[in-house]
Amino acid sequence: MSGPLVPPKVTVSFAKEEETIAIVSLLSEPANAMDLQFWTELHSALVHIESNPKTRVLIFLSKLKRDIFTAGNDIKELYAPETTAKRYEKFWRVQTTFLTRLLVSPLVTIAGIRGACPAGGAMLSLCCDYRVQTTHKTSSFGLNEVMLGIPVPKFWALRFCEVTLSKALGEKLLLQGALAKPSEALRYGLIDEVCEEGMLEKRVMEIAEKMKRLPRDGYAKTKINLRGAFAEEWYRYGCEEEAKDGFRMLCEPTIVKQLKRVLDGLRGGGGGGQKASSKL
Repeated sequence: MSGPLVPPKVTVSFAKEEETIAIVSLLSEPANAMDLQFWTELHSALVHIESNPKTRVLIFLSKLKRDIFTAGNDIKELYAPETTAKRYEKFWRVQTTFLTRLLVSPLVTIAGIRGACPAGGAMLSLCCDYRVQTTHKTSSFGLNEVMLGIPVPKFWALRFCEVTLSKALGEKLLLQGALAKPSEALRYGLIDEVCEEGMLEKRVMEIAEKMKRLPRDGYAKTKINLRGAFAEEWYRYGCEEEAKDGFRMLCEPTIVKQLKRVLDGLRGGGGGGQKASSKL
């Protein structure tokens, strides 16, 4: 007897019949917590879209009720008492496989960021070619792992510093676990554009229409030249050393204690389930 059907968290659609612009919609209420299913569906969506010879541009958008792009990795995938070494390794490998593939995708990739975008959501966005964020009061962007008591993953930190205007600035933001407001993120080089509330989808479509005209081969090969070696090194490290050693790190008493505090705080906020499982 089969179990209940699990609704998809990631869906693919096309802006027009000619399928030149694909839209990946993120919808896992209430905060798009990025668990194993979420990352697996993201990877499947990317592979599917890349296989379509008509498609030139890929846009990521949140379809949540709240102004959140994604609140980041699901804490339950990182909190050692609620997972296993085997599951964590699978989770980390799937996540790394998706991010490294996205980084060198032959497609023009655009993150349309509505609202908050910490940690895992920020990393997804940083692997895209162009980032637009709205001016909502809740809007923020950054890798805040330090404030939550865990280290920023090695290649996440390297990519963050590569995108930031200077390595020194990137290191400062990472070590402080800072979440930048859109105007700050724009100034730091973390995002490319800020747009008004309610204008995000219109704006990213305008960008997509312009960028889809770029010659595909020249764009894709230049992207590989710029990012290919980095992506390969990240993939090897993330899928082997980091996937295997990461769980041992998460089992350290101080980290278990800190993540329990975060998890209890989220659950104490009237949530439970997914509401208590994001923010990393």
